Amino acid sequence: MIAIGCDHAGCDMKKAIIDALSEKGLECKDMGCNGERCDYPVIAEAVCGEIISGSCEKGILVCGTGIGMSIAANKIRGIRAAHCSDSFSARYTRLHNDSNVLCLGARILGEGLALELVDIFLSTDFEGGRHQKRVDLIKELENKNN
Repeated sequence: MIAIGCDHAGCDMKKAIIDALSEKGLECKDMGCNGERCDYPVIAEAVCGEIISGSCEKGILVCGTGIGMSIAANKIRGIRAAHCSDSFSARYTRLHNDSNVLCLGARILGEGLALELVDIFLSTDFEGGRHQKRVDLIKELENKNN
């Protein structure tokens, strides 16, 4: 299951993503918002909480730029959120960083590109190997600074 959330700027894109994933048979857990003004850190915490609890494997966050959601999500232990606006980054954040949250900017991406990035992110596996050491070092930083 994929946890997905947005602020008021990302509602249309979130709906398009949920619809596209549903058509592919993937289940989404919608963590809000539904058009009302909201604070993106609250939504980021809700989506990331689903990942940390094990209820969802990955998450998608959408705000105006994707930057605020990324900053907020990366404050949560165990989350490796990546703000992506190109296919190379979406692929390599999974391959090399084992990112578990994709952050998108509804005001900077068209719907077609956003859906392509979601597909890449969700279909790309972590390579492990030499990259596992670096992910482990990220986890050590998290533990040292919390």
